[in-house]
Amino acid sequence: MIIDEKLTWYDQINQILKRLSSACFAFRVSTPLLPDETLREIYFAYVHSILTYGIIFWGNSTHAIKIFRMQKKIIRIMTKSNNRSSCRQLFKKLRILPLQSQYILSLLSFVVQNKDQFTNNLEIHNINTRYNMNLHPPLLNLTLSQKGAHYSGIRLFNHLPGHIKQLAGNINLFKLALKNLLRLHSFYSIQEYLQTKLI
Repeated sequence: MIIDEKLTWYDQINQILKRLSSACFAFRVSTPLLPDETLREIYFAYVHSILTYGIIFWGNSTHAIKIFRMQKKIIRIMTKSNNRSSCRQLFKKLRILPLQSQYILSLLSFVVQNKDQFTNNLEIHNINTRYNMNLHPPLLNLTLSQKGAHYSGIRLFNHLPGHIKQLAGNINLFKLALKNLLRLHSFYSIQEYLQTKLI
């Protein structure tokens, strides 16, 4: 992990882009020769591992859009689509999460696996409301702190539908339900996720 002094993750993201460029070339060469399922296996063995390493830290950076563009480029190559093709349906067809959806999955998996680091609303008050499964957000004024993994994780978790929050005691069931939700919607941004009414 490469951390710059301003915590913009610029250098880390440039390193990821270099590795993805190599992957992009490899897919250009291999796509005409291999079946779709084999290409998908190669994607998860190579590209997915690059994208997910440390994503809960750099995934909310403004520079992450560059990585998302490269991911879409690879998806288009894998599906033999032209450069102007919309990728949302291609992501769904391949059962691959767009970068920001993967960020949501990785961050919320981290939150559930580290529940002892978060405060539940039920611990703050005993009033039985529909929000009692929500996590209690700390009071933060700094934008940098609000974009951090801890605060972002709380916001994303609290937006989940209740039936998925209820699975937080079982990480495997939680991840499966969350992955299905994210594949269904194929979110391109955190804002899109937060503005969608999830059921």
